[in-house]
Amino acid sequence: MIDLIGYGAFFLTTALIFSLVTLGLNLQWGLTGLFNVGLAGFVAIGAYTSALLTTPDDAARLGGFGLPILVGWLGAMVVGGIAAALTGMATLRLRSDYLAITTFGVAVVVQLVALNAQKLTGGPFGIGFIPRPFGGLAETPLLFNLSNLAVICVVTLIAYLSLEHLSRSPWGRVLKALREDERAAISLGKSARFYRVQAFAVGGAIMALAGALQAHFTGFIAPDNYLPILTFQVWVMLIVGGSGSNLGAVIGSVLVWGIWAGSGTLTSVLFAPEQQARAASLQIVAIGVMLCVILLIRPNGLFGDRPRRPRLDKRAKAAATKGSSGS
Repeated sequence: MIDLIGYGAFFLTTALIFSLVTLGLNLQWGLTGLFNVGLAGFVAIGAYTSALLTTPDDAARLGGFGLPILVGWLGAMVVGGIAAALTGMATLRLRSDYLAITTFGVAVVVQLVALNAQKLTGGPFGIGFIPRPFGGLAETPLLFNLSNLAVICVVTLIAYLSLEHLSRSPWGRVLKALREDERAAISLGKSARFYRVQAFAVGGAIMALAGALQAHFTGFIAPDNYLPILTFQVWVMLIVGGSGSNLGAVIGSVLVWGIWAGSGTLTSVLFAPEQQARAASLQIVAIGVMLCVILLIRPNGLFGDRPRRPRLDKRAKAAATKGSSGS
């Protein structure tokens, strides 16, 4: 029973870290309509920034300043936000598929830098000995996992409430207006590029924070952690939960990660060890089937906005009734 509770805490911790990335994507796509498929790059920037700031000194690479973990998280948000803002200023003039291709290229560049800049990132060997918030409890897995879960819950709750407030603020209404009808918003004196860069930067900062949390939760990062499959997972989480809904972003992340982890456990049980590498592709199949089913049943996701049917008011109904009776 204790092991089951510990695994549940570990599972929810990982799912909520994914939900932070999905919340950042929801701000960019669901609220603003910016098609970002390079989110793995911003997660990697946050993870490596926090790792370099907080790890002990290492003669094999730069960094290793040994700063507190909170400083590493704040530094990850700042660097991730600046990187997203610079990317936005350079690319947000593009639209839809062109923006997607450009942001994907940014993610590939970040991953290649992490893989080859060994003096900075450790190269393919990654960065280890990343301090954990409750490293002293590592010998007691249950307390360690529950403590990490409590920290992630607090951070996710703060991010969720902040984004809910922003989406209902005048700033958020401008972003929605730009998403729905850019020309009308510009005619009211709103700068489309200025607001979009802001939204892209805030979303990138949240993604970078998620990367930093993941780095300190696992204690080790490597370039293989930030492959395009991460972008695929987060997009599925947002689509399943419902684009434009912060609650949907969180619920979708937990649901999709549950299916991903469950299918991985199932393949390890059903297939022999020499076949498990090939059987791992069934995880993607399971996610694809679930996505198709949900889109057929609820095209806007579990918590997405439903299109409202136009309703006739009382006068219109009376006129329609009178016209039908007269004929």
